[in-house]
Amino acid sequence: MKLAKNLERLGTESAFKILAEAKKLESEGKEIIHLSLGQPDFKTPKHIIDAAKKALDDGHHGYVLPNGTIECRKAVTRKIKSLYNAEIDPNRVIIMPGGKPTMYYAITLFGEPGTEIIYPDPGFPIYESMINYTGAKAVPINILENNDFSMDPQKILSLITDKTRLIILNNPNNPTGGFTEKSKIDQLVEGLKNFPNVAILSDEIYSRQIFDNKKMPTFFDYPELYNRLIVLDGWSKAYSMTGWRLGWGVWPENLVEHVIKFCVNNHSCVNAAVQFGGIAALDGSDDFITMMMEKFMKRRKIIFEALNSINGIECSLPGGGFYAFPKVIGTGMNGQEFAKKCLHEAGVAIVPGTAFGKKAVDYVRFSFAASQSDISKALEKIRKMLG
Repeated sequence: MKLAKNLERLGTESAFKILAEAKKLESEGKEIIHLSLGQPDFKTPKHIIDAAKKALDDGHHGYVLPNGTIECRKAVTRKIKSLYNAEIDPNRVIIMPGGKPTMYYAITLFGEPGTEIIYPDPGFPIYESMINYTGAKAVPINILENNDFSMDPQKILSLITDKTRLIILNNPNNPTGGFTEKSKIDQLVEGLKNFPNVAILSDEIYSRQIFDNKKMPTFFDYPELYNRLIVLDGWSKAYSMTGWRLGWGVWPENLVEHVIKFCVNNHSCVNAAVQFGGIAALDGSDDFITMMMEKFMKRRKIIFEALNSINGIECSLPGGGFYAFPKVIGTGMNGQEFAKKCLHEAGVAIVPGTAFGKKAVDYVRFSFAASQSDISKALEKIRKMLG
């Protein structure tokens, strides 16, 4: 069989490879502590599960609109209004089976040979993978240059050329846990006025995981960008619903028709009953998120202090999300070597920094979306491993 050449440009997400390797070791009898996947260890709240069950009992098992039920899209706009005081037309909302389709469709809409797309490096690996797949040039924003991993607005603006079609931003950032304050976003938006033909994809999937009582500097704060702004968010992280595969994108009006065509050609529609669960999550109390963030605060403190107490490891304090991204070169190993040693000798699954970008060779990512006891036990195992 002769396959399409563009498949050679398609990457993957290494965290799932590490999960498979860890599971194989577990099947052989080795105890593994999983600090690799970005998956909260809390159960989905009961009222969300009950809403999805009731939907099935009530007969909601068939096809629905490819852009999502109007009830679910309206629930998204109500939540955006309550969080950010932004008025969004529900016709601009498209419900997706997770967050990745919004990335996939946005990058596919703008990427082709001869064009450029700017993306964070290190960053979620699917950004670069999909840019390369379309044939566009992937232009990295090196966020390792800042000690706190925040975005540098002037650096981003300096990367724009007449070939730039799209800028991808992720705040808070995966994998670094970096958080960019609104003052920097303000500077970026001001500079973007000089580039009216450049679209923005703001990945805000960690918008509800921000520490130290800081507010989310959402791009919904800038209505002057709405005609070229795509905002990605969803239920996975905020409501511990990763396996439900439920996300949303807010799109410029002139792109909605094109995105709906992608939906029809690709996944038809999102599971009907799951959308009822999504409505219950958005319209319900935020007490679950508050509880979860209180626990993440404690876990962040434990992992930050423990990592920095180990000789050869340096870690910045995460500002958002549930990841720590320490530099480990001081141990005499690069990130790839360190992660492999942790898995096979200490029984701790983490992800090397190069899974998120070529420049992060000296780093690894720890997820602290695991129990406090597992985090403490894992770090003690690593300390012993290093002697």
